[in-house]
Amino acid sequence: MTRTILITGAGSGIGRATARAFLAAGWRVALMGRRADALEETAQGAATGEQALILPADVGKPDQVDRAFAQLARHWGRLDVLFNNAGISAKAAPIDEIPVEDWLRLCEVNITGMFLCARAAFGQMRRQSPQGGRIINNGSISAHAPRPGSAPYTTSKHAVTGLTRTLALDGRRFDIACGQIDIGNALTEMAAAFPQGVLQADGSIRAEPVMDVTHVAEAVMHMANLPLSANIPFLTIMARDMPFVGRG
Repeated sequence: MTRTILITGAGSGIGRATARAFLAAGWRVALMGRRADALEETAQGAATGEQALILPADVGKPDQVDRAFAQLARHWGRLDVLFNNAGISAKAAPIDEIPVEDWLRLCEVNITGMFLCARAAFGQMRRQSPQGGRIINNGSISAHAPRPGSAPYTTSKHAVTGLTRTLALDGRRFDIACGQIDIGNALTEMAAAFPQGVLQADGSIRAEPVMDVTHVAEAVMHMANLPLSANIPFLTIMARDMPFVGRG
């Protein structure tokens, strides 16, 4: 039976690369994001409605999330994997210089959006027959160590870790597995400035190495293909020489 995955933030970056990898592997892929045209560009070449399902929605809006998951259930009847990927960042600054509006919008996407999509997926996986499925949350290296001036983003990624741990526990009796992929310096729009130079903990500006985003897609694919009796609770994938392991 063809397996089904829903990917949030599928219109760009990691979400786009992962969606294309799953489409190429023969999965049915539901693409969720705010811009229908970007989702259609991601799915270009796939049979709409058969292999690709376009679900325009803002992950931070409960009614839009519920509507998107209900449409998937009506269309395909089953959800095997959620890649809970959508997220945004904020401009680096000391906490007292960060507009409250920026904090609230980031939390709406990175925390509330993660919660709402996990909630909808968990409910679908619990109800379907056979019961079960897998939720893969997109964390970050920031779930372990912050960059300077990143209070909103780092806070949100620590919250994702709490969500992952709780879902991994609560999902056991429903045959639902949950894991988290923590990504460092994948070359997407969000990381485009890294090779030119970014702020370091010592106040200097230095270039950082990046890795091809397809490595992330391959890692998500590996997690998704595990049997439900096995789980990777946390997987870190990063550009080898980025400043994360070690001092300075």
